[in-house]
Amino acid sequence: MNQWLEQHRGAVLVTLGALLVAAIGLLAIRWRQPAEITLQPPPPTSTPAPIRVYVSGAINLPDVYSLPAGSIARDAITAAGGPLPDADLNRVNLAQSLSDGQQIYVPRVGEAAVIEPGAGAAASVPAGPININTATQAQLESLPHIGPAIAARIIQYRDEHGPFARIEDIQNVPGIGPATFADIQALITIQ
Repeated sequence: MNQWLEQHRGAVLVTLGALLVAAIGLLAIRWRQPAEITLQPPPPTSTPAPIRVYVSGAINLPDVYSLPAGSIARDAITAAGGPLPDADLNRVNLAQSLSDGQQIYVPRVGEAAVIEPGAGAAASVPAGPININTATQAQLESLPHIGPAIAARIIQYRDEHGPFARIEDIQNVPGIGPATFADIQALITIQ
């Protein structure tokens, strides 16, 4: 074997050298190739646009406020510096969901006039209590503890059973009990 190795020594060295060069070449190619990187775009976010609400009445800083979508009347009153000491918050549905362009009016204790929520700058101010037999959805929602769902039930009840004969009959509407009636009785009429 020694003799064969000496005779073919050159060929063996050339073959080993070729294998070494091939191995180095393969390693160099492997190291030069960039790793595959898959970039994923960030998931789309659908952040709703803010809403603008006009807050007026018995509050510290009446003005138009920009609030996050999903805000409620309480958020608008807080943004406006909070209520004045003579504010009658029992007549405001603090849980009412707000929409762009809406007005929140905070009346004073003993104030008879009510501005319809959602009305624009030229809102009409009713001269007295709200007639529950003819009131619109917005007018009903201006009553304390009456949100969109209960206002809709009042209108549905009225459509199905005819006009209310007495203001006390509003308690026949699901969702209006004695406590709610006590808070709204001075603000409603059937005339």
